[in-house]
Amino acid sequence: MAICHVLLLDGSEFEISIEKKTSGQELVDNVCMHLNLLEKDYFSCSYRENDSKLWLNNNKRISKQLKNEPYMFTFEVKFYPPEPRTLQEDITRYQLCLQIRRDILTGKLPCSFVTQALLGSYTAQAELGDYINEEHGLGTNYIKDFRFAPNQTDELLEKIAELHRIHR
Repeated sequence: MAICHVLLLDGSEFEISIEKKTSGQELVDNVCMHLNLLEKDYFSCSYRENDSKLWLNNNKRISKQLKNEPYMFTFEVKFYPPEPRTLQEDITRYQLCLQIRRDILTGKLPCSFVTQALLGSYTAQAELGDYINEEHGLGTNYIKDFRFAPNQTDELLEKIAELHRIHR
């Protein structure tokens, strides 16, 4: 048996014991089952080797791809859907949102102020649900602890809150 540590898109870690003959697909299936993720074709696990990011080959045994235990993986979006509106499950859209958010925060995906505000408002909607005046108030205090952009400003938070108010 070997231990796998998988960093999930929400920043939490999933730990699983696997057999030496476990394939990459079996690991991805277990992570998706843990997340209740049915639309799993868009996701996979990556790992780092010699400062390079590599994708886990789902058809090969994990033990043939990685040499050192415990195995460390990152669960990520590997393929973006061509039309996100066609996704059936909220959890799939949520995981895609988390990936995009991470890519924006790390600078991997640069975007304009308007796009950051819109995506931030979608994140607020996904994390907090519908805007409720009595619960969230009129200002931006309810979202001040979220990180939406690498160089976040008060102006951005105000725009995110304004857009979040209109989502349903």
